[in-house]
Amino acid sequence: MRARRKIYLCFVAGVVLVYVCLLVVLYCSEAGDSDAVIRTFGDAFWYSLVTLTTVGYGDLVPVTPLGHIVGMIFLLLSAGIMVTMLGAVVSFAASEGLPFLMLGLQRHKNWYYFADCGVESRALAANISKEDPNALIIYGEKRNGQSEMPDYPCVCLSAPPAKIVEKKKNVGTACKVFLMRENDIGVNRRAGNLHELPVEVYARTTNGQDKLSGNIHFFHSYECCARQYWRSKPLCSHENTIVLIGFGSYGSSILERAILTNIISVDQHVTYHIFGDAREFLAVHYRLGEVFSLNREPGTGDCLIFHEEGWEENHSVLEQADRIIICEDDEQTGWGIFWTLNKFYRVFGRIDLRSSWRVPGISCFGTNEDIYTSQQIIRTELNKAAIMINEIFRKSVSYPTRTWEELDDLHRQSKIVAADHLLTKTRILLNDESITELTASVVRKAYDRYCKTREDEAAREMYRKLDHMRGRRFYTFYNWSYGPVRDDIARQHPMLQPYEELTPEQKGERDAAWELMRNISSELE
Repeated sequence: MRARRKIYLCFVAGVVLVYVCLLVVLYCSEAGDSDAVIRTFGDAFWYSLVTLTTVGYGDLVPVTPLGHIVGMIFLLLSAGIMVTMLGAVVSFAASEGLPFLMLGLQRHKNWYYFADCGVESRALAANISKEDPNALIIYGEKRNGQSEMPDYPCVCLSAPPAKIVEKKKNVGTACKVFLMRENDIGVNRRAGNLHELPVEVYARTTNGQDKLSGNIHFFHSYECCARQYWRSKPLCSHENTIVLIGFGSYGSSILERAILTNIISVDQHVTYHIFGDAREFLAVHYRLGEVFSLNREPGTGDCLIFHEEGWEENHSVLEQADRIIICEDDEQTGWGIFWTLNKFYRVFGRIDLRSSWRVPGISCFGTNEDIYTSQQIIRTELNKAAIMINEIFRKSVSYPTRTWEELDDLHRQSKIVAADHLLTKTRILLNDESITELTASVVRKAYDRYCKTREDEAAREMYRKLDHMRGRRFYTFYNWSYGPVRDDIARQHPMLQPYEELTPEQKGERDAAWELMRNISSELE
């Protein structure tokens, strides 16, 4: 770097020296001629300026032969200067100079930086641009010539996040950085290098925890897909038999989300038939048998039946199913199963197929447009609701509890799942299974219904028991068990027992998740 700077300085000094020498020669040659109009050094300097800039006023012209030679040199240099300036302008427009200038003029906007310009990035960017009119989309690599030009304002430049953030100069909201390529270790390392920047980082991964540090968040495509699936296609009261075909990353996430949020009645009896290799899942979640009937049909409660044989052999299960969810990790395999079911099997229930694109006439889920949204990835509203739940809970109990900042990942996740269940609670209160989104009016109506019905002791007990079922499922899923006092190291909790054995204070703690609706309706308004 120093050597390059030294060469640059020497070059500039040489150019200046040659220029001064030409001025001296011009002045000396013209000053001695009685017919010359260039008589001072200032005249020589002025003549050089109007010549080099191609202005050419004509008020000063050399008359001596040596002056003509110097004037010719200036004329040739003026053409070179114009070509150089034109080349500089073209280079500035074609390179990153112009995009960086545009960034500097739009610091007040909300910046969303995408490290790549892939399908997933474009889907999320399109959704963000619709939701945030003040958004500025920035792609960290040049757009592929084969991809369509986005219909939203965006800037494409090959620059690292640090260089982009530097242009923001901490004006307005912090820049959000998205690493959308699913490359676990590589993505994690790239995200880890950003922990010192004033940005919020969201990295797509196949493994790892949800949060690495204060500003690094990881998300999983299959988790986003599962959350979106049960929100848009909720479990209905008439459904008793659910079949899952495919138990890879997507299938296990859909079952996990069903376990944690599909609590719609204290008397529900739903049987989930799972086709796929579930050995690892059952080994990790080894306490599921405490809240579910495993591999046997009970008289009450929910049941998980994991089949070792293929789905093709279970004609009766497929015929009895109220819903069949095809959730193979490989989409082509999923499409093959879909066509096989429709062609050769008698199916009375609905069939939902995981597909990254929509097909008319087929119930698809998991499209890029549906799962790559700010609601799924940034989860601002969901996190706000989770924080509110924690604050309401802290006020409702007499013993010391932790603030949101003090909670570990597991207990933050427990509040997030509780917030996720609000949509289900709204459907229950309004007796409307078609609700898929929370709006201010809908939540307010649901909360008013809750306030009216909670005065009835039976209804209040039902509400509390329902949320107790949800909380018990969550902790059991993460292998907690009952203990007289809470012990995070031993994974024991006094709430993990039948509802009837809880103390009155413990039962009252379940009201927090329902009371949250008042805060949520105000927030949405």
